[in-house]
Amino acid sequence: MPADLLRLDLIVPVLMYCALLWWVGRSLSWTARLATAAVTLVLIVCVLLVERGWR
Repeated sequence: MPADLLRLDLIVPVLMYCALLWWVGRSLSWTARLATAAVTLVLIVCVLLVERGWR
């Protein structure tokens, strides 16, 4: 794995997102949980692409 994929500035937000999704998703159905996870992951990828200059 490249070293930049192991940086804490990427790992910590992902772990916090997982914790938040678990906390919020306790009262959601499985389909709503999956939809929320998919939309959020797409947004994370878009932000990463913009921050890294569309490489």
